[in-house]
Amino acid sequence: MTDQKLPEKAFPVSWDQFHRDCRALAWRLNGHGPFEAIVCITRGGLVPSAIVARELGVRIIDTICIVSYGEFKQLETLDVLKDVASNVTDMDPKKILIVDDLVDTGKTAKLVREKLPNVHVATVYAKPSGRPQVDTFVTEVSQDTWIYFPWDLGYSFQPPIRGPI
Repeated sequence: MTDQKLPEKAFPVSWDQFHRDCRALAWRLNGHGPFEAIVCITRGGLVPSAIVARELGVRIIDTICIVSYGEFKQLETLDVLKDVASNVTDMDPKKILIVDDLVDTGKTAKLVREKLPNVHVATVYAKPSGRPQVDTFVTEVSQDTWIYFPWDLGYSFQPPIRGPI
């Protein structure tokens, strides 16, 4: 960990809560399909994509690998490490679902929309700046909140929000 200051507002998400939120996302998406393929934005979209794919019965899952964060902050430029496979890009875009854990500024979702127009974009969590880039989401959090996903957390004491016990 670096000396960089972390955001004041923290939103830790447990595995149980994340699983419930992903199932809620699948519930909302059920009326928008049927989808024939999911493209998950990695790495954050891997877990929600697996849950949504199970719930909606989708068997084709691909990834687009984009680096957008480093050292607890969003990077200025996005780096596409792996693009979507041609067998997916050749599909009817209305049958393709894009899944990510979070839309923050919307830069990543916008890049994916430029590469895959007319697809349905879904995230579990959305911040106000990125929300216009998403068709379906479950929970909105403030722009100045940092979401700690279950894969980022360990079990430890958490001080009360208002201060010492």
